Amino acid sequence: MELIPTFVDSESYKVQCGDCFSADMKASRLGNILASWIPARYIFAVLGSVSFIIFYGLKVNLSMTIVAMVRNTTNSSASEGNSEKSIQAGTDDFDNVFDVFVYDENNGSGFIAENSGSPVIGNDEGYDWNESQQGLILSSYYWGYIISQFPAGRVAEIFSAKWVIFVAVAINIIGTLITPVVAENIVILLIVRCIEGIGGGFSFPAMHVLLSRWAPVEERSIMSSVVYAGGALGTVLSMLFSGLISDWMNWQAVFYIMGGLPLLWCLLWVWLVQDDTNKQQYITEQERTFILKSLGQSQHKVPVPWKEVWTSVPFLVIINTHFCNNVCWYFLLTELPKYMNQILHLNLKMQIDNALLSSLPYLTLWMFSLILSKCVDYGRLRGTITTTGARKISTFIATAIPGACLLAVNLTDGDSTLVAGLMAIAVTAMGAMFSGVLTNHIDIASHFAGTLVGITNTFATIPGILIPIVVGEVTHVEQSAERWGIIFYAIIAVLVFELVVYLLLGSGEEQPWNKINSSGTEKETHN
Repeated sequence: MELIPTFVDSESYKVQCGDCFSADMKASRLGNILASWIPARYIFAVLGSVSFIIFYGLKVNLSMTIVAMVRNTTNSSASEGNSEKSIQAGTDDFDNVFDVFVYDENNGSGFIAENSGSPVIGNDEGYDWNESQQGLILSSYYWGYIISQFPAGRVAEIFSAKWVIFVAVAINIIGTLITPVVAENIVILLIVRCIEGIGGGFSFPAMHVLLSRWAPVEERSIMSSVVYAGGALGTVLSMLFSGLISDWMNWQAVFYIMGGLPLLWCLLWVWLVQDDTNKQQYITEQERTFILKSLGQSQHKVPVPWKEVWTSVPFLVIINTHFCNNVCWYFLLTELPKYMNQILHLNLKMQIDNALLSSLPYLTLWMFSLILSKCVDYGRLRGTITTTGARKISTFIATAIPGACLLAVNLTDGDSTLVAGLMAIAVTAMGAMFSGVLTNHIDIASHFAGTLVGITNTFATIPGILIPIVVGEVTHVEQSAERWGIIFYAIIAVLVFELVVYLLLGSGEEQPWNKINSSGTEKETHN
């Protein structure tokens, strides 16, 4: 029985690829059976998505569980003050949208997590971590995350992206499994979390390298979305099961169970995934030919043309777009819930009484990103839109809709239900970035995609640190709709700037400095 892939139009696929599911392969019998039913690139996409489920699930579980790890007295004392203001020590793309990190002005520093969407509750026998210590623990992951971005891509390009991903996941698994033990010493816990962050920092750059070698041009958007949307799904699963496991058993079980389950992925990843099609034995020759013909590139390792990279307008536009996009993303995840609480007087702990409701925006983001990426890939395959057009459409959605939602929230008369709905729509629309700016690196320079995304993601992590500080400075004098209005309009202005620049200067075309000849050197280009 022939299984037609659903990522592209089946008739067009047959014309380009023929029967990619023939059992005529030079591999083991098991490999023949596997490849005859499931294309190797789809196996990679699914396992790549699971890797991001693991990355984000193991990152979020601590922020969901820390309330159960500390004494009730620590939590209550930090939440009763009237002079508190929300601020986040550090974050990333898929942290809990209802997590609010509280800063205590009485001691001048320190953070405590109020996991409003989590069913996890505190206990009287936990650790005596004060607000400052909890803030350090929650932010320590991002110390390692931000410093590892830049070198991660080049390491994956030069060595093995497959094994870079494997080691990065293994680091997070080991760190998670030993968390209940090392938590007895806060210094060791901080070091472990920082090392986990270093592993997490390698995720996007290394995966970009693999996508540049496995995703045919016709399927680039959908495969990127399938892989990276795993982060949203990982957040959802972690939010749901961290609370349930902690409630049914204990908080230690959260780390043991969630750290143990990914071990199966490790075996499958090593067995079924390779760095490129030439090294993959569980693949039909038809599929291998299809991918190589579509990509039209060699696997030579060449030095990064740094001068051309830093003077490339399309790449500089991607940096700007990634940065501006994350300004809005981090604001939605960390500051809008505070606005709902302090200005609209919506008690999140009463309204968001279970983790399932908290996770709904992530589920809709995940589904929307897959649907949109399928649509833009279909349009590109049919020739109705160009690669540049596809990226601009996705970026428009990921920018214009959240901007419109923020404007509507700022103009609303205080209807908390309307605001919650608008926030969910904004978060969902941000899923378009997977088929937009996050795929654009591969379009313009597939040979250096890992290095490029490492650079842009370094810049794009900065808003996660700056946004809470800026919001705190603007609102600490007066918590009023007028003060928050300043912030809303500032975010909207950033989005408008991002959109205008990208629509005018963004490109999905391969850049001259990415072209490599058969000898593995860059082709000379002449004006």
